[in-house]
Parts: sequence; C-alpha cells; structure tokens
Amino acid sequence: MVDDDLWMLIEPLLPPWPERSPGPRPVADRLCLQGILYVLHNDIAWQLLPLELGFGSGQTCWRRLERWQQAGVFDHLHRILLAELNAAGELDWSRACVDGSHIRAKKGVPTPVRRRSTGARLAASTT
Repeated sequence: MVDDDLWMLIEPLLPPWPERSPGPRPVADRLCLQGILYVLHNDIAWQLLPLELGFGSGQTCWRRLERWQQAGVFDHLHRILLAELNAAGELDWSRACVDGSHIRAKKGVPTPVRRRSTGARLAASTT
C-alpha cells in the first residue's frame, strides 16, 4: 500500500521510538501506517482491523496515529507534498479554497449578558 517513494518522505518525519519502551517489540512503523490507511480507506472501526493482514491490532495502529499526530508528522508531510506538487507544476492555485473553520467568528463581539430565568422553579423543600 505504501510505496517506497512515499515511505522515503514519511520515515524521516516519524519520531524515534524510545530505547527502553515497556512491553513487546513494537510493530514496524511502515506496517502501522499501512494499517492506519487500511482503516481509513475502508471506513471501518479500529477494532475491526484484521490481524491476518500483519499491520498489528487496531489499538496499536490508533495509538501510533495519535503519537504521530501529536508530533506534527501529518502537518509536516502535507507541507512537503504541497511543495513538491507545486514545484512540479501540478497544483492549480486559482482553485484553492481557504478553510475558515478554525477561525473564531465572534472576535471582538461581546458575549451576551446572562439573564435571570423567568421560568417556574421547584418549590423549596420544607422537610
């Protein structure tokens, strides 16, 4: 699934595995990446990743994905791939779209004032 050229781009971005990590020897990073891609491509739950494929368990792949995400691997890979595609003239920037979903829309607008409720309240306990 992950060809050698793509792996050569990804492998240097991955954080090193701790020398003295507890537990059994970890599944190879390339196999975990293939397991991650398998789960995402087939839109299945992590628990349903077949062990027969040799990618490790779904839990292992999920933990590796989380570790790589926190290390910024995919953001860095995205920038590298965009730069390579741009250098090859394969990107049409006239069709680019800026995603504003991460920008707060209420900047500078005061928050609404909390008002007292006029609804019915439970009676106070007399016991």
